[in-house]
Amino acid sequence: MATRKEQLHLGAFIYFTGHHHAGWLHPESGAEDMFSFDMYRQLAQTAERGKFDMMFLADLLYATPYDQATTGMLDPLTLLSALSAVTSKLGLTATVSTTYNEPYNVARKISSLDHISEGRAGWNIVTSQLDIEAHNYGKEKHPEHGLRYEMAREFVEVVTRLWDSWPEDALVRNRETGQFIDASKLQTVDYKGQWFSSKGPLNVPRSPQGYPVLIQAGSSGPGQDFAASFGEVIFTAQQSLSAAKAFYESVKSKLSNYGRSQDSQKIMPGLSPIIAATEEEAQRKYKQLQELISPEAAVATLSGMLQFDLSSYPVDQPLPDIPDPVAASNGMKSRVQLIMDIARQEQLSILQLGRRMLESRGHLQFVGTYEQLADLIQLWFEEYACDGFNIMPPVLPGNLNEFVDHVIPILQARGLFRTEYTGNTLREHLGLVRPEPGHFQTEGKTEQVGSGI
Repeated sequence: MATRKEQLHLGAFIYFTGHHHAGWLHPESGAEDMFSFDMYRQLAQTAERGKFDMMFLADLLYATPYDQATTGMLDPLTLLSALSAVTSKLGLTATVSTTYNEPYNVARKISSLDHISEGRAGWNIVTSQLDIEAHNYGKEKHPEHGLRYEMAREFVEVVTRLWDSWPEDALVRNRETGQFIDASKLQTVDYKGQWFSSKGPLNVPRSPQGYPVLIQAGSSGPGQDFAASFGEVIFTAQQSLSAAKAFYESVKSKLSNYGRSQDSQKIMPGLSPIIAATEEEAQRKYKQLQELISPEAAVATLSGMLQFDLSSYPVDQPLPDIPDPVAASNGMKSRVQLIMDIARQEQLSILQLGRRMLESRGHLQFVGTYEQLADLIQLWFEEYACDGFNIMPPVLPGNLNEFVDHVIPILQARGLFRTEYTGNTLREHLGLVRPEPGHFQTEGKTEQVGSGI
């Protein structure tokens, strides 16, 4: 039985046809169906069968110009809206960028998903990372890392104010009097910020959860501070128990700066498991996948991550001296730091390091038996290195079924994970309160807050 009073939380992170870079090449992958609704329906229903808190969808705003790389994605909000009709309990989380959207559109779409799903929506707040994304939106260059987080703060401020523009009792719908709404209760927002402005009110009423759950995926300094102020679920990449415990303590310690309690936030690192009934079989499966990653793909990916051309260096040698790659990065700085730490600590060659990044995109990779994976999950949870995990199946759809069929029952038997849903909304699954209006807002950020329209 778990020593923590609460149970752990699990997200099913769905990415292409698996999180392993070469997963789509595996004969059991669903590569042929990655643009088919039926594939995602099956995945969502598998996650719900496993009593997962949520299904977590990534989003990229560009196509990768490499022949062997999987690329292209269905819009997550559109897809999750459809999935809401074939599930009844599973949380539905969409990644949406604050850099290449407008607050009003995002507020409306995610609130609509919360209504459609009867309170199961979540928003993974990202700032995007590449110039290629900027080019798709008519921009010359992707904004600087720190600036993106400043913009994101303002973006979320506007979105939450728009969500608050309909008080709970604004809808009247009285057929006898002919009154549909109490217009005096609708709030204009009149937000005038440095980057975003919106008058409001939103044209969607306050949603079942008050706010859809706010999820954040940054681990850098600015990312941690942003997470402490807004993030209700934190998705992070941690490679060791000690690093995960340090991150957990660091982010949780910042919550009091924003008047937040420790249980108002759940930290869920990514975990990509290659599992089997025996260690030998798990290692065989791991080796099979790793051999599908070509040296060219490993070098090209690592070069892109580090913003340094490695193509002329021997792949069996360690990384050359690279002038401060973290400072040079305008993308995911925490991920670049992670790459450099692994390279130094494990003395990996360029090829080994490139393949290591591509096996799980920098997240924790586990290879072993079902029981051993349950042991790791329990250890991290009970050591307060996390509040749960975002499970990242290397090959889809089969690896998600394998986790649900073989690992979930072990966690349930140990009292670590639910055997049935006890609530209906994503907030209820995660043990998060339904926020009152103004929950994440900062006073004095607008020129005017209206009192009716």
